[in-house]
Amino acid sequence: MAKSNDIGQDDVSQVVILLDVNPYFWGRKSIESGSSGLTFNQFMQSVVLFVNSILLLNNLNEAAVVAFGTRSCRFVFNSKLQGRNDKLHSSPSSRLLKHIDEFLNTEDALPTSMEQTNINESSLLSGALSLALCYIQRTLKSGQPHPQPRVLCLQCKSDAPQQYVAIMNAVFSAQRSMIPIDTCAVGTEHSAFLQQAAHITGGIYMKPSMPEGIFQYLTVE
Repeated sequence: MAKSNDIGQDDVSQVVILLDVNPYFWGRKSIESGSSGLTFNQFMQSVVLFVNSILLLNNLNEAAVVAFGTRSCRFVFNSKLQGRNDKLHSSPSSRLLKHIDEFLNTEDALPTSMEQTNINESSLLSGALSLALCYIQRTLKSGQPHPQPRVLCLQCKSDAPQQYVAIMNAVFSAQRSMIPIDTCAVGTEHSAFLQQAAHITGGIYMKPSMPEGIFQYLTVE
């Protein structure tokens, strides 16, 4: 993996996780469940375990989670804004799952335009990636010692061609700032977008053969 900005603190990480909670993949709005064989509950428990592992590995590590669906994206967890004893340790899933549920309810309430219904309900990866990089850039430009930043993208839905330009612009921005983007295709298909993002920024691309074991893939890789 490529090194991040040199003024970061050695062995201290800032990981921003992009979490695809597209309800059309996970079956919230349709009779279909996640086609990978992985249930949404299993997916979320793996994410919670991974966030915990980051925070437990080093007391100075930071983790943030950006949820993205079909029409919006937002931060649903940020360890930097929590008290050290009030992160995810006391309740391994309740805080993050609560905010995810609130996000999905907000997505449900958003109006759906005719244009949006014609894009195969793709996930808003471009928006989530831009949001994560803006957050990291604020940290890099703060002038204070900061953790080594990186992005981890967990995408479920297939690539959306109409987002290609926006995604590549974000990827090249990450490359210029030496921010590795690790990617994981959770669905049944490989992702050309995720492969390019990882390759260009010096990150790692993963396509688990057994999605149920995604936590092991993330921790080993």
